[in-house]
Amino acid sequence: MEWTDEGIVLGVRRHGESSAIVELLTRSHGRHLGLVRGGAGRRMRPLLQPGNSVTTVWRARLDEHLGYYVVEGTRLRAATLLASAHATYGITHLASLVRLLPERDPHEDIYEMFERTLDDFDEAGEAAAHLIRFELAMLAELGFGLDLENCAATGATSDLIYVSPKSGGAVSRAAGEPYRDRLLRLPAFLREGEGGANGWSDQPLAPSSFWRRNGGNLNSRSRQGSPAARDTAPPDFGET
Repeated sequence: MEWTDEGIVLGVRRHGESSAIVELLTRSHGRHLGLVRGGAGRRMRPLLQPGNSVTTVWRARLDEHLGYYVVEGTRLRAATLLASAHATYGITHLASLVRLLPERDPHEDIYEMFERTLDDFDEAGEAAAHLIRFELAMLAELGFGLDLENCAATGATSDLIYVSPKSGGAVSRAAGEPYRDRLLRLPAFLREGEGGANGWSDQPLAPSSFWRRNGGNLNSRSRQGSPAARDTAPPDFGET
């Protein structure tokens, strides 16, 4: 078995005295691991840093084997990323999100968005906005996407300023006003044509943060079944 692909380094761990097991997000073969001979050595160590883009050849006798990588750097951005605190956090956080994807399952759209996000990490405000958009893309890829195009209650497409934590849908100002204390705010940079410098806003909570704190389950039965949840939960706003 053999294939050649583009990839982004997610992580690396030492294997034996001089080799390393490298985890890549590849364009056509998804999240994939392989052994790099000499990967723990001085020559290869700078190349195999999280965030670097590489071209790789993977070889194995059988498809289910770990296999061997031969890698060559194409964009070595790790040194720049690791020089700033927000970018160091960003690559670590992005890699942890990508690891939610099944191994060896291609997700080309996620790969391209991951690469674009890493290329635009210079300014902290822009980086934060890109991180939130990537989180939303990951939620959609995993089947928990948020519908932020229309109001879940009325179908309106304008003045969407809330998100329902039960249905994952946007809610307009008029429909959500009676329940504003129980809805999440939709940040301005996620609303088309809105947002100030860097597309950021003064909203304290990004929508995806809520579902990450609740285990990615938009409709947790245990949460809905508790008395406290029943007392404080907003209406379904379109949930079926």
